[in-house]
Amino acid sequence: MEEMEQSMKMIEQALDLIPAGPILVNEEGKPIRPEDGKPILAANMVDSAKMGKIEEIVGKPVELDPTLQGSTAGFHDKVNVANKKVVLPPKEATYGNIEGLMNHFKLVMFGHGIRPPKGEVYFPVEAANGELGFYIVSDGTERPFRVRVRPPCFPITAALPLMLEGDMVADIVPTFGSVNMIAGELDR
Repeated sequence: MEEMEQSMKMIEQALDLIPAGPILVNEEGKPIRPEDGKPILAANMVDSAKMGKIEEIVGKPVELDPTLQGSTAGFHDKVNVANKKVVLPPKEATYGNIEGLMNHFKLVMFGHGIRPPKGEVYFPVEAANGELGFYIVSDGTERPFRVRVRPPCFPITAALPLMLEGDMVADIVPTFGSVNMIAGELDR
């Protein structure tokens, strides 16, 4: 208990040493209101591939892809095709139907999978933190030539140096926490 009381006294002494007045100031020493944040030019945001509620940040209307409208977009009940060679069988069909189970294994087995035509495709999907993108290059075989995943936090992390420009080292942690970055997405 004595250690806790001593810690509280140390914290109170440290708080007394903090100078009064605005803590968040710009390069000229003028205070910045926390609600204003640190404005970033729209061109810099595009260069950093900033995703999210850009309209609120820039103050200009932005036309979004319909898939990024969330709950306002309509739902698609059937997105699969009727071709059994391309679509995995329903889960229920694999339990009682041996043909469905065999079809499932044929799709995922080496040498028997889906054979898309040669070419490349990038497909973005709306994720919780922004755009989750899949880039796939096919050489016409059942194995992709190249697959890359672009996590939603990638452009956020790429924009961190721009957000921290002119700031102190101590600003890294709160800035990092304020952008809702998930480090596990980048740790690959």
